[in-house]
Amino acid sequence: MPTRLLLIALAIVLGASRLAAQATPSVATPFVSLDDPDLALVEQLIQRGVISDPQPMIRPLLVADLAAALAEADTNPASPDAALLERLRARFAAPTAEAWWRAGGAAGAEAYSTPRRDLLHPVGDEGVSPYVELRLAAGFGNVVAVTRPAAEPRVTDDPDWPGRRNVDVAGRILEGYLSAQFKYARITYGQLEHNWGPAGLPGLPLSAYGYERQGLLFQLGNRKVRLSALATDLAPGPDSAGTEVNRYYFVHRLGLQLSRKLDVAIWEGNVLSGEGRAFETRFRNPLSVGYVANTIGLGDRGNVMLGADVRWQAHRRATIEAQVAIDDIWVKNRQNNRDRFGVTLSAQGPLMGRAAWRAQYSVVSALALRAFNPADNFSDAGVGIGRNFSDNDFWRASVSFPVRDRWVVAPEVALLRQGEGAINTPYPVGEDRQNAPTLFIGTVERTWRLGLTATGREGPLTVSADVGVHRVQNAGHVEGVDETDLAFRVKAVLGIGRDGELK
Repeated sequence: MPTRLLLIALAIVLGASRLAAQATPSVATPFVSLDDPDLALVEQLIQRGVISDPQPMIRPLLVADLAAALAEADTNPASPDAALLERLRARFAAPTAEAWWRAGGAAGAEAYSTPRRDLLHPVGDEGVSPYVELRLAAGFGNVVAVTRPAAEPRVTDDPDWPGRRNVDVAGRILEGYLSAQFKYARITYGQLEHNWGPAGLPGLPLSAYGYERQGLLFQLGNRKVRLSALATDLAPGPDSAGTEVNRYYFVHRLGLQLSRKLDVAIWEGNVLSGEGRAFETRFRNPLSVGYVANTIGLGDRGNVMLGADVRWQAHRRATIEAQVAIDDIWVKNRQNNRDRFGVTLSAQGPLMGRAAWRAQYSVVSALALRAFNPADNFSDAGVGIGRNFSDNDFWRASVSFPVRDRWVVAPEVALLRQGEGAINTPYPVGEDRQNAPTLFIGTVERTWRLGLTATGREGPLTVSADVGVHRVQNAGHVEGVDETDLAFRVKAVLGIGRDGELK
């Protein structure tokens, strides 16, 4: 991240600190990690409509926002979710002290059928690896600091891992950030996992598929109106001439709660590249529409993706979510190219006692996420910033239910249809581009999945498991080759932790 960008952020923080000092002090809280086992229980309650989503289609959530949503939920002791709500209120209670600390760690192992975290696109051999992490956090009034280093040997075999591979034990920082938080503004600098899109699928503009992302996150507003923006460096890469160039990504989103049942948002992601290029200030303006100001305005280099999100409580507690991304739509000379887009549809609601249902469909067109200039692809070190795979569609239906108010178990059935178009394949030219289908290049590989996920915590033990039987037709995009595989990922760790006040 450029030094001047950090200096601007610090100036804003210091200015906001002076304003905050004139009012009643607030206490900053950490973000809820995307792999927190209790987050699965929170998502279960959101699916059922028991609690409102503090920030629809944006993760991670702040502990303070989640605590407020839990506090607003039905407190009737006769409610079937009363005990779970009470436990989660205690688990995600905001610190009461103005200065506080937390420390903890966990150690265990993970077993997997493929080192890649995406079981539907397996690469590599099965294995068992140790896992160790340390968690440290401290809050000082309006500022919170979090670090979470881990040793995880599995990642050296994961094709999506951007780090070193020639080491026996690889380390990574799952979270490492400073966050200044005030009533209507939050500024976070560092790295953590993000997902902008319906829960359960990687978001189209931004996701945690490629591990945690370093950057400057800015949020302004409240539940009614919220502006979010993330500026981040991307790994340098070759352009169409083979020259190594600098690359950056800026994504911003304006979310509006139009009514108690309807949320909408518009967003824009912009990949910038160029030899010796800097991350120009005008490309990091959260209140500017880059497509208008730069692409069709100044005509500068950059690849822009435009999108919209909608969340609608359609009937009682049933909710429908949609995310649409437009990478490129050709109005004229349509024979010379193909439209590039992505769409995600998700519906969810309560089911009988305490269960919840969810149905999802997503499609990413054949040439989406890549460009004529490969340096403008929506990828970082060859891995998708949002989705990692184009030229596919995906169907999934699942039912989830809590067990002993500590676990969430979810059986599911899914179908992935994957064409031969790939995010890192050079963009087709000439007749190849003109003849390319909008969806499904070449032989389509179909993966039918019957699976079960389980996540939870029991005392010091935390377990996350994803197990499924996959029936693959046209495996490896070879017509007539069928396979049946057992796909699994199981991680179990024992953890300890303590906390207190800093006096």
